[in-house]
Amino acid sequence: MAESKITLQKPTAAFVGAAWGALFLGIGAYLIGLWSATMQLNEKGFYFTVFMYGLFAAVSIQKTVRDELEGVPVTSIYYGLCWVSLGISILLLTVGLWNATLTLSEKGFYGISFALSLFAAITVQKNVRDIHLFSDDRLDFKPNEKITPAKEKEKTV
Repeated sequence: MAESKITLQKPTAAFVGAAWGALFLGIGAYLIGLWSATMQLNEKGFYFTVFMYGLFAAVSIQKTVRDELEGVPVTSIYYGLCWVSLGISILLLTVGLWNATLTLSEKGFYGISFALSLFAAITVQKNVRDIHLFSDDRLDFKPNEKITPAKEKEKTV
């Protein structure tokens, strides 16, 4: 099996800022739209819960992928549960919007702000993890140095 190499780079301030900006924009737009909507309170609660569930699932997927890359054990059950959760949240939002008595533009607004928020949450979580990695004084490699995955280092830990 060929040895894979990973190049780690610290995210730039512009990329980190853009990711946080997209996250705040997506979450803000979704929540403001939900707050000002004329739907019943139980419908608002449904859309809010689906939104939070989707964000959590997306961040969990990114974390498990990164954990596996760094050699942190991740069970296949948890990894699968993360994907199922993300799929369920997207399905629930789709079914909810399909059956809602909203205009097509409102449905599109919720769908796009949901998608933007999911993508931005994944990116922010990746950036937070990268910045934490580069701020750790215990690193045994230099930034931008090619390293092997941590799975090979597990034996020495």
